[in-house]
Amino acid sequence: MKKLILVLVVLVAAANTSCAQVLSNKEGNYTEADSLRGSLRPERAFDVQKYHLKLKVEPEKQFISGSNTISFIAEEDLSTIQIDLFDNMKVDSILQNDEVLAFEREHNAVFIELNDAVKADEQGEIQFYYSGKPIVAKNAPWDGGFVWDKDDNGDHWIGVAVQGTGASLWYPNKDHQSDEPEEVQLDIAVPNGLMNVSNGQFLGEKDLGNGFTQWSWKTVNPINNYNVMINIANYEHFSDSYGDLDLDYYVLPYNLEKAKEQFKEVKPMMDCFYEKFGEYPFVEDGFKLIETPYLGMEHQSAVAYGNEYKMGYLGNDLSGTGIGLKWDYIIIHESGHEWYGNSITAKDIADMWIHEGFTSYSEAVYVECRWGKEQALEYLKGTRRGIGNQSPIIGDYGVNSEGSGDMYFKGANLLNTIRSIYNDDELWWKTLKDYTETYKHQLIDTETTENFFNKATEVDLEPIFDQYLRHTNLPKLQFRKQEGKTQARWIADVEDFKMPVDILVNGKEFRITPSDEWDDIEYDIDLKEIEINELEFYIQAGYKK
Repeated sequence: MKKLILVLVVLVAAANTSCAQVLSNKEGNYTEADSLRGSLRPERAFDVQKYHLKLKVEPEKQFISGSNTISFIAEEDLSTIQIDLFDNMKVDSILQNDEVLAFEREHNAVFIELNDAVKADEQGEIQFYYSGKPIVAKNAPWDGGFVWDKDDNGDHWIGVAVQGTGASLWYPNKDHQSDEPEEVQLDIAVPNGLMNVSNGQFLGEKDLGNGFTQWSWKTVNPINNYNVMINIANYEHFSDSYGDLDLDYYVLPYNLEKAKEQFKEVKPMMDCFYEKFGEYPFVEDGFKLIETPYLGMEHQSAVAYGNEYKMGYLGNDLSGTGIGLKWDYIIIHESGHEWYGNSITAKDIADMWIHEGFTSYSEAVYVECRWGKEQALEYLKGTRRGIGNQSPIIGDYGVNSEGSGDMYFKGANLLNTIRSIYNDDELWWKTLKDYTETYKHQLIDTETTENFFNKATEVDLEPIFDQYLRHTNLPKLQFRKQEGKTQARWIADVEDFKMPVDILVNGKEFRITPSDEWDDIEYDIDLKEIEINELEFYIQAGYKK
């Protein structure tokens, strides 16, 4: 999630890149390093099963050291594997069966020669020892790195945010979104008096007798690399539950009472999301909100919270309607990612709209649960002021490239338009929930998403998805009078574009389904009387002169 500068003019201009870390648009100027990160080379033909991180964090030195034990199953016979680690970090040694392995570094990739080749379908394991000063974020979470901060009491307060930049910024891993370890264990040693909070369930703490205490955590669900996280502070902990789901909160001591009040929103959020999306996808790992020295991120089962206990987005409303000030943006948006992004994950970051479009739509879902459909539609319409329509939502595949920041609010308004095309709310909610539960804990692509929503309706959604996702322009609906008849057509980039839309004439609603040719409208209508149902359809409209 990305921060919006809190000046209104800049807010509107920047909103299309505001809600998460989006890589800069390289416009095809890709490097060898981009291909090493973004492509699935033969050296990456393995399925990660487990990461076991054992790290010592030294805040005064801004230094980390330790190891990651990487367990994997080979998909092909492997004698060389690629593990990613930023080149500013030192590789101390890499072991297989207690024997030192040879390796070469190329950009941020480490190519490791296995002493014992791993056959296809067999399990392999290496221990990767490393150390160094990881990159410091200049403005987390909008650029990746560590945040070495101190709280108001002078205690160390440390966080990490690496979405987009890459988890290999701070630990060695197969840094590609198509592969998630089935489980992760983190044994993190921090100076006595501090606590580390990570993903999953707490296993315990251990005084190491050297001025450091080790805090251990473990996930038992698949987790994306960038979600694996450490959060270090002198935290105060309080807890609650939602049915079988543990709710745990870690906040700075002087914010305890504020947090107890602000985090009451979690339960009505769960009421809504359980109803619309299905059960929380990581019940075994629990749900946590953790106060961080940056605005927020969707770290799985350990959601980063830095919204300063304000409603809206740091006290502002991204939609400009006032509706966004009724709820805490960071709680709702980042928790929505537990379903979309953390549970359902795009195989390639070019398809990150699957994370961000659906999660931005979850904001409106929450508004509808609490305050009704009309306000949800008003909120979605308001967010359009942050859409740039300057480049496509989908990025380039295989080169570690995301699409434009329009993936957030344009993605959400596309989903709302699809709902309106369905013209059947019962069917829409069923389809959305079925989609979310069908692909729980799965890695998918845009085509899978398109096909699922397309099969649920008789309307061919393929050209509609294509126009909104792969092209910059909105479809434009034109009207004209020809020989006394009212006609309409679509102007679009997609060939043979056709899409239903609702129009209002003197307050009465009609559905028409124009194509990219001039089609007669059944009703003889004065052009000046036509209005588009803008709350439900995100399009352009005009007259043919």
